[in-house]
Amino acid sequence: LYTAPESCEGRCGEPLSEEDACHCHTECERLGSCCGDYDRHCGPGGFSRSRDSITDRELLEISEQLYGLDHNRARPTDIALNPQHRAGPDETGQGQDLSPQPLYKYVNEELFSKPTYSSFIKLLDNYQRATGREEEVTAEELREQDDFLGEVMKTELMRKLFAFLREKNRYGSEQEFLEDLKGMWFGLYSRGDGEQDSSGFEHVFSAQPDPALGVSLGRVWGFPGQEQLWGGSRSPRSQGSDPPFPRPQWDTFPTVLGLQFSWDGFHKEVGSAFIGSSPEFEIGLYTLCFLARPGRACHLSLGGHSLSIQTFPWTKSTYGSGRRFIATAYVMSP
Repeated sequence: LYTAPESCEGRCGEPLSEEDACHCHTECERLGSCCGDYDRHCGPGGFSRSRDSITDRELLEISEQLYGLDHNRARPTDIALNPQHRAGPDETGQGQDLSPQPLYKYVNEELFSKPTYSSFIKLLDNYQRATGREEEVTAEELREQDDFLGEVMKTELMRKLFAFLREKNRYGSEQEFLEDLKGMWFGLYSRGDGEQDSSGFEHVFSAQPDPALGVSLGRVWGFPGQEQLWGGSRSPRSQGSDPPFPRPQWDTFPTVLGLQFSWDGFHKEVGSAFIGSSPEFEIGLYTLCFLARPGRACHLSLGGHSLSIQTFPWTKSTYGSGRRFIATAYVMSP
C-alpha cells in the first residue's frame, strides 16, 4: 500500500533519485526511466510546468523558514526530559522496559492554552483505536477539525507554507488549500474489512495499532499524541519508552527523539518523533513533504541541522479528483 509515486504530476524537472519508481527529469528519456505520463505532463504543451516542481534546494530553504516561524514552539524551560537508558542496537528487539521512569519530568501546561494546541488536543479523543471499526464522525467532531485548521492557518508559519505552495502552482486560493488539508488529513479510508476506519490524522497524530503494520508512533509530544505523552509525566503510559538516540543536551526545541515503546499490547522497536514543536510546525512539515516528495525521503534543514521526513500516500482509495490520502508520515531517526 505504501509506494513511491508513478506520476509526473507536479514533478517535472525534479532531480533524478534512485528512490523514485520513475522519473520526470529531462534526462529520463535518455535513461529510459520516465513515468508513463511524462509526455502528458512535461512534454511540449504539457500542463505540469518544470518551474512548478519543488527542488531539493527549495525544500532546504522553505524548511528553514518554517523552522524560524515556529513561534509557538516550546522554550527550553517549558520541558524537562528524563531520557534514562540509551538502548544499543542489540537491545531494541528485546521488548524489555529499560527506562522505567516517565520520559517527561516536567511540562509547562500553559502551552496547552495556546489556540493551535488546545484545538489540536480536542481532536485526540475522536477516534476508535482499532482498525476494522467504522469511525462515527459527529457534527461536533467536524467543527473541531475546522477549528483546528482555522487556527493553524492563522499562524505565520502556515501562511508562509501556503504562499510557497501557491507560488508552485499547487493551490490557487487559501480556501482550496484548506479543503485539501481537510481531505488529506481527515478524510476517512479503510485499513481493514472495508470499514471507514482510518485517516492520516489518526494514524500520524493519535496513534493506531494495525495488525499488519504494528503501531504508528503518533505524535511525540510523545505518543500516542504529544499531549498524551506529556500526560505520561503523570501516568505510567510513557514508561515503555527507551530512547536509543538521546541528545546530550536539551537546550532548544523542537528536537527529534528516537525511542522504543510498548502501547496497548503492541511493541515498537525503533521509532522517532518531534519533541517541543508546535502543532502547526509538525503538520506543516508533513504536508510539505507529502506534496513535494510523496513516497520518498524528503530532505530538510532545521536550524542548520539536516533532517528527513518520510511520507506515504494511501493507494487503495482517493478523494476529490483523484487525490491521495496521507497513509503515514514520520521523521526519520537521527
